[in-house]
Formats: sequence, structure tokens, C-alpha cells
Amino acid sequence: MKKTLLGALGLMAAGAGASLILWSEHERDCLAVERISISSKKIQTPKRLVFLSDLHDKEFGPENVRLIKAIDRAEPDAVLIGGDMMVSKGTPGISIAVSLVEKLAKKYPVYYGNGNHENRMVWERSVYGGLYEEYRDILKKLGVIYLENGTGLLGEDVAVSGIDLRKKHYQKLFLERPRPLKKDYLYTSLGKADENRFQILLIHSPMYFKESADWGADLTLSGHFHGGTIRLPLLGGVMTPQYQFFLPWCAGSFEDKGKRMVVSRGLGTHSINIRINNKPQVILLDLKPLCS
Repeated sequence: MKKTLLGALGLMAAGAGASLILWSEHERDCLAVERISISSKKIQTPKRLVFLSDLHDKEFGPENVRLIKAIDRAEPDAVLIGGDMMVSKGTPGISIAVSLVEKLAKKYPVYYGNGNHENRMVWERSVYGGLYEEYRDILKKLGVIYLENGTGLLGEDVAVSGIDLRKKHYQKLFLERPRPLKKDYLYTSLGKADENRFQILLIHSPMYFKESADWGADLTLSGHFHGGTIRLPLLGGVMTPQYQFFLPWCAGSFEDKGKRMVVSRGLGTHSINIRINNKPQVILLDLKPLCS
């Protein structure tokens, strides 16, 4: 009797595990388009922006046709990219990322900030050679505003900056806490925030919202944590790729003292190739003037 019960429980567990794997495979190929509205006195004219992050060589249909159609339906004024469009582990390739950005750049202004996978090609130059420079230069030739510790203007009333974090800022918490940003890190890398325009900062890790807000970012855009892999009601993301458990800012919109941070669940996966209740995400940002 005991063996029969244990066998039945084992079969049930195996069936549940197989069902979750199948569901994850299905969900990884879904696309969720979600809208967030932000109002500010600094915004003079309404703008719709698309924010993409963490593609990790994922393709939604041949040459990402489904992703591109979803973006086209939104009719954005610009596309902001928050980094990690490729996987720089093993033998990296840049063709999928280049193909997507090329198609977007033909239709929209594209602002590109680096993530840890772009920066890894610099940190580990002995492995990747000049692949980072090749990738960056291709995108620049396509007309992309490549924000390598730089700032670009979006109309007369919005400034978009991108910051490159260092390897120590991405340390896995299971092993060691990421190093805090020095007080002047953003200022030294980017100069002063634009006080007269609505200042957006692309900073790949959401661990540094306070530092971004203190620097002067009205809106911080991040990704990196892939939504927490598995999302549970009320509890949010279960585990990030950095082995943080139930981290509150795995994904979503956050506010502190009038400053905002939006964290993308990302589009692809790597290493931990699981998504449950955590669909790949395209974020639409509706920037609106705040009437006094």
C-alpha cells in the first residue's frame, strides 16, 4: 500500500513538473504589451515610447516579425532599448540583435543603453576580441543613438541617458552583494542630469533606483531580472538570475518622492530558461504634460 501511494505521488509530481515545463515553453513565446502613463510638468508634448530589454537572442517568429508588429501597432515616437539584446556567453552572436534593431531604426528613432551582456564583451576582451566595438559601430551606422555613458535628446523636452555599470555592480547576491554605486558615479560618467528636460536614465540593473533618482532621473528604466523567472500572486518574482529571492523590484512600476522607475520583465531568457506567469514584455510609456 505504501509503495503504491509513493508511486502515485511520484507520478503526480512528474506530471506536474512536465506540465510546468510545457507551460513555460508556451509562455516564453507569448508577448504581453503593457502600457504605463507618466505625467510631468517638464513634458511639453505627449509622447509614446516603447521600452525593450533583455531580448537575449529570442525570436518571436522569423526575424522577430511578431515583436516588430506589436511595436508597429503602438505607433511609438521612439524606441528605447535597455540592454542585453544578445547572450555573451559561450559563442556569442550579434546577428539577431542587429537584425531587430536595423528594422526598428528604419522606422523610429532608437536609443540604446548597454546591459551586462554588452559590457561583458568589453570586460572579457580576451574572449570576445573587438565584437563589442563591431556591434556598437554597426548600430551607430544604422542611425541608433548609442548611449555609451552618454545622453541624447528626444524632442525639445526629453533627455535620454544611458549608463554603463561595472562588473562588480552585477555580482550575484548568492556569492556577494553588488557593490554600491559611489555617490558621484553617475555624475562622473554622465555629467549633470538635465534639470530643464524630463530626464530618462537607462540603467540596466534596478538595484540602483535611489542613486538614479538622487542624480536627477525623473524616470529610471531597468530590466536585468527577467521578472523573477516565476511570478506568484502578491509575492511577485520568485528568483532572479542573480539568485535574489522575492526581490520586490523584479518587475513593475515604482515611485519614490516623485521619481519613477519602470522595470521590464524582459523578452528572452538565458541560463534559467523558465517563465511561469511571467510573459515576455513590451512596455509602452505614455509621457503626458501635467497641467498645473
